[in-house]
Amino acid sequence: MADPEQIEVPREDDAYALDAQAVRSVREAVEAGDAAALTVAMEPLHPADIADLLEQLDAEVRHRLIALYGREFDGEILSELDESIREDVIGALHPEVLTEAVRELDSDDVVDLLENVEDDASQEAILGALEASDRVAVEQALSYPEYSAGRLMQREVVTAPQHWTVGEAIDFMRGHDDLPEDFYHIVLVDPGHHPVAYVTLGKLMSSRREVRLADITEETFRTIPVDQDEEDVAYAFNQYHLISAPVVDDAGRLVGVITIDDAMAILDEEHEEDILRLGGVGEESLADRTMLIVRRRFPWLAVNLVTAILASVVIAQFEATIAAIVALAVLMPIVASMGGNAGTQSLTVAVRALATRDLTGANALRVIRREVMAGAINGAAFAVIMGIVGVVWFGTPMLGLVIGIAMVINLAVAGLAGILVPLTLDKVGVDPALASGAFVTTVTDVVGFFAFLGLAAVMLL
Repeated sequence: MADPEQIEVPREDDAYALDAQAVRSVREAVEAGDAAALTVAMEPLHPADIADLLEQLDAEVRHRLIALYGREFDGEILSELDESIREDVIGALHPEVLTEAVRELDSDDVVDLLENVEDDASQEAILGALEASDRVAVEQALSYPEYSAGRLMQREVVTAPQHWTVGEAIDFMRGHDDLPEDFYHIVLVDPGHHPVAYVTLGKLMSSRREVRLADITEETFRTIPVDQDEEDVAYAFNQYHLISAPVVDDAGRLVGVITIDDAMAILDEEHEEDILRLGGVGEESLADRTMLIVRRRFPWLAVNLVTAILASVVIAQFEATIAAIVALAVLMPIVASMGGNAGTQSLTVAVRALATRDLTGANALRVIRREVMAGAINGAAFAVIMGIVGVVWFGTPMLGLVIGIAMVINLAVAGLAGILVPLTLDKVGVDPALASGAFVTTVTDVVGFFAFLGLAAVMLL
């Protein structure tokens, strides 16, 4: 039996999604093997909270919880789970429980599950749980390019002819029990099944029955091509404040709909991915195994080693200067460190602006000029400080002047590199969040050391 302490209970003062008492109740039920108590303890938890709970447990305890929870397992839990443990949870579910769980999901959530499950047996188990018509719809969605609107959309759409009235639309919806669980618009279509407008449920419910749907349509109506990249879809939702948008095929016919929750999930994933890549850790989660983490981090640590060696080569060119003035060895890490931090600041702004499409060729020159000026001004301010430090610490006014000039140069170059490097990588098709950090650090280290030691060689010897 697993140690009770294996289930980590959040502290009361943590800003935690899970209630500490609820988690404690779940822990006690699992340890006691009490299925009834577990069901009671899990009842108030949202599927997202249950997913978080499962992610925190080790595999043994997680499997015991799933076995005890049995048929109470909600399909929404699967869609909320971190990708790193989805296969493990799917494999632990009884086939009948998996069938019921998958059938509760919309088609887009099923597609998302299948995209992140590599095991063929698990994929077949999910597909086998679907009704024949649903399976065809899911397989068709999987035929679209990866990371496209076709993969993101749900097939369940509420449509109506343009000539219908509010009353007819309401009567239609009341007469059907297979409507999507969550939807925000009724999409109006022409006889060729091309979407032409949509009506919000709010306007529908606040209008008289005799009002024509065509008279209460929304101005924000936009359609999404089925092969459009999901990043572009998320951008459109964010830019134009969309709640949902119809997806159309090459002939302009309606094939599905994307809702705001899916678009925002993509934005969230992109932001998280950028943050992780800026840190050189890629797609990691707390559930990943040690060796997987090692394999993912090693290449970027190797790149960092190469850049560090390059900076050391620059330092080696000034061995005689450093030997003659030992104070240089004390002060030169300050110049490189300040440049590295300033470069990271500019880099972060640039990567974010590229992701939101605020940084383009049209305004790149202005942004570059701004960052270089900001770096130079900050460099000048810190140059005065470090000049004084150099004089007070080592009693050499010229040493203070040298580090001051080097500081101005390196911070100005840091601002330049922080913008130019991600812009260049973006132009050549490389993710700027993935590779910019190593290049910017290399530039600031090399320039910082070369400027400081080179000036020292000229002015102090």
